[in-house]
Amino acid sequence: MRTFNSSPAPTIGVELEIQLVDAESLNLVGIAPEVLKNRHSSFEERLKQEFIRSMVEINTDICSSISDVESDLRETIEHLETILEPFNANYFFSSLHPFALSGDQKIMDHPRYQRIMNDLQLVGRRFITQGLHVHVGVDDPEKAVNICNTIRLYLPLLLALSTSSPFYEGESTGLLSYRTKLFEALPLAGMPDYLDGWKEFNHVVDLLIKGGFIESAKDLWWDVRPHHGFGTIEVRICDTPNNFNDILAITSLIQSLVITLAEETTFPDPHIQLLKANKWQAARYGLEGVFVDPIFATRSSMSDAIRGLVNFVQPFADILGCSDSLSGIDKILTRKTGAHSQIKIYEETGDLRTVVSEMMKGFFQ
Repeated sequence: MRTFNSSPAPTIGVELEIQLVDAESLNLVGIAPEVLKNRHSSFEERLKQEFIRSMVEINTDICSSISDVESDLRETIEHLETILEPFNANYFFSSLHPFALSGDQKIMDHPRYQRIMNDLQLVGRRFITQGLHVHVGVDDPEKAVNICNTIRLYLPLLLALSTSSPFYEGESTGLLSYRTKLFEALPLAGMPDYLDGWKEFNHVVDLLIKGGFIESAKDLWWDVRPHHGFGTIEVRICDTPNNFNDILAITSLIQSLVITLAEETTFPDPHIQLLKANKWQAARYGLEGVFVDPIFATRSSMSDAIRGLVNFVQPFADILGCSDSLSGIDKILTRKTGAHSQIKIYEETGDLRTVVSEMMKGFFQ
């Protein structure tokens, strides 16, 4: 059985997948190998390769607070800016590039990515998405599985707060998170089933490995999963927000929610069709979608359900010292997400290049 490397403190780790774009065309540019060759040695674990050559991944160190996350991310982003300047390139935070073509993208020269692409074929070639993953430290494997089971109820709310992928290959998809649907085409992706403890998690992983479907638990692309190596809950459902403060606010909400659920003693198992229905509402309509409480079957707006979630986690947010960042959730509800902004810019200009340029300007605002 896998050893869960328990985290005694509610630490935070953030993974951000980022697009690389040409400064003139604003299209994706496959310079990740060159970018990584030019990183300083101190950033080798914080700036990493990803699936395709037109993206990189930023990883924070193990952080003890949201302020640590903010400082860590800013430092790596500033270093990335310095690297990109000689290439006449920029970074773009979004879960799908509005007009880049999947067929133009090249995967990184790495055995794992080659193996995955050989298996996925067209599904993999279309998978040019980026996401936000948040790790929160947990001190016990059984607790980790219980949290994963229960947090599924709230995952659609986290998706609704982060939507940033309304366009794909130059076309309006009609969804606020088309990344979600591309991701769900992958095997072993999406909303996970209820797990009856750490033993069953290991049993499922062992069966999949013995069957030759995966090489390790790393190949489980669930919306949330226990990460035994880090001793964390890894929340993976979110789009990459288009705004830096939104990233901090959503990370604060996830940390507070995980720690709140760690104190729960009951672990509901709602029907997965209800969870998927709520997730569809988040992907299709975002903050304007409908949320049905999977336990009590009460119906509300997605935005009202998010306000209720913030109230639910507020006591632990105060203890964790992230209330200031958590207040950014209300700003998202007022301003709407990056997907809404992208759609608005396109409706006003009819130009997807302008969508990219305007969203890039607003990242730190």
